[in-house]
Amino acid sequence: MKKKIFALIVYALFWLVFFFAARLYFLLGEYSNSAELGFKILAGTFTHGIKLDISAIAYIMAIPMLVLLPSIWIRGEWFRYFMNIYTWLILLISSLIVVGDSVLYSYWGFRMDYTPLLYLDNPGEAAASVTALQITGFVITVILLTAGFGWLYKRFIDKMFSDPGVITYRISGTLVFMVLFGSLIIPIRGGVGLAPINAGTVYFSDNLFANHSAVNVVWNVGSSWFNRKPSVNPYSFGDLERSVAIRDSLAIKTDSVVYVLNTKRPNILLVILESFGNFLVGSLGGDSTTTPNLNRLSEEGLLFTNFYASGNRTDKALPAILSGYPAQPAVSIIKEPRKTQSLTSLVKILNKEGYTSSFWYGGDINFANINSYLISSGFRQIITMDHFSPDDYNSKWGVHDHVLFNTLRDSMAVMEEPFFRVVLTLSSHEPFDVPMEPVFQGKDDLTKFRNSVFYTDRSLGSFIDWAKTTEWWNNTLVVLVADHCRLSAPEDRVYSENVFRIPMLWLGGAIQNPGTRIDKIGSQVDFPLILLNQMELGGNFPFSKDILSEESGAFAFYVYNEGFGFITDSSKLIYDHKLGSPVVKSGSDPGYNEELGKAFLQVLYDDYMLR
Repeated sequence: MKKKIFALIVYALFWLVFFFAARLYFLLGEYSNSAELGFKILAGTFTHGIKLDISAIAYIMAIPMLVLLPSIWIRGEWFRYFMNIYTWLILLISSLIVVGDSVLYSYWGFRMDYTPLLYLDNPGEAAASVTALQITGFVITVILLTAGFGWLYKRFIDKMFSDPGVITYRISGTLVFMVLFGSLIIPIRGGVGLAPINAGTVYFSDNLFANHSAVNVVWNVGSSWFNRKPSVNPYSFGDLERSVAIRDSLAIKTDSVVYVLNTKRPNILLVILESFGNFLVGSLGGDSTTTPNLNRLSEEGLLFTNFYASGNRTDKALPAILSGYPAQPAVSIIKEPRKTQSLTSLVKILNKEGYTSSFWYGGDINFANINSYLISSGFRQIITMDHFSPDDYNSKWGVHDHVLFNTLRDSMAVMEEPFFRVVLTLSSHEPFDVPMEPVFQGKDDLTKFRNSVFYTDRSLGSFIDWAKTTEWWNNTLVVLVADHCRLSAPEDRVYSENVFRIPMLWLGGAIQNPGTRIDKIGSQVDFPLILLNQMELGGNFPFSKDILSEESGAFAFYVYNEGFGFITDSSKLIYDHKLGSPVVKSGSDPGYNEELGKAFLQVLYDDYMLR
């Protein structure tokens, strides 16, 4: 049994060496990019990339570990022969991916995923795009890489899997290897945390090529294959050109902006509030007791009273708020670094204007691939739970919100202006674990949720009251906006309008007319364009509109997993794609809303697929 365990350890190290060699091969193949990184960042591609290497190795080890179990009971050299064939097969597949990726990267600018597999149905057309010399070089390199590591396997590992002819400890051995097989889930997931490993986990630099180099391309191809999306737009409702024209007519770009700021270059502090919904905000017609500080602050700023979330999760909210990119049903673009790196970035625009940018979150930033999105968006500094003491962690997600705000406050004692800081709270996420005595009595989820929101509201109010005493307050715009909402009552459905109605409040000394209410309908995707128009910068946000422009439309588009909602000031339409019909329609012309919503979704998903 010890011999088999030792053989498996050596086998895992064999694959670790292979993936290190594969990364080195990629860096050498992209020498012009690699030469600009410097030794520290080059080394970082290996030290950070090892996380995905280990995950890939665990996947590779799964089948041998499973097949090994009967070898404890059945004598013979059959397991050794199996390992020989299996290793050569995986080596060949991995070498094809590694070499193919190195060839394609210079054309594509991202690490290979499952996309090339789509061309296997027409190999002739694919081959027509390359020369005979390129094909020959590709084949020779694959053979050399496969044969080289195949020789290493035969020379040093093959004999370790031979059968000694003596079988002992059958029952205990079976139990041990069953436990070892089950434990593979830990390296496969990348640890025991909430967030499973993803490509963004190994992103560590503001240099996109360095982040790409850290990605294990074999893992990336496999992951993208098992999580692949439809190859045909499932929301093709009609002529695409007509749908594009409808989308363009909705997002009218005008110069008739109503300016609400007293400066064109304010400091910007954007606080994204986890799960805050209108039904808990008294100033928006909701509960008057859960968010007393937000209610109070609503009288001191610019309150958007008809504002909607783009989707129902944080990973859908971030691209909407920071890139003006709407959420998509059933999928989330933030989980695909190849696509998110092409999005317009509010952060990059502000960076070019001399802003110092940072993102603050007390949780695991690798959740849902958020890390890769933030890095590719251009944030110069990213603060996560790793920057805090474990003593301040709550039971599940990370540090408590008051710790996050206190640390943020301390960091702002001396800082460079102008700044763009984004803060994402987390305490009002399940399991609603907050460090205070309950204000509202009850053990149901809604009561626990209200207590957690009350706690975050209190932490936020204390921070804002302190911020008002600072010198930078008078030249600062503070934006409070929720990422999404949640079901608020038993009768609510996942698509209900109330689930997507969220607060947005602009505060700070940069506001011209505090106490103003903006009743025009808008959503998260409008935020970057609204802000940049106030700064006379503009930006390419084709799905956004400026609701502070007198000529812009008044509508909100949101999605849930199976459909969309399209809300205007005269009609409401919620469409379920699986049913093929509306589930809610009201107002003067919901049929027209259905036409607009379908066109918007069709263009959005077509854009998503082409990225």
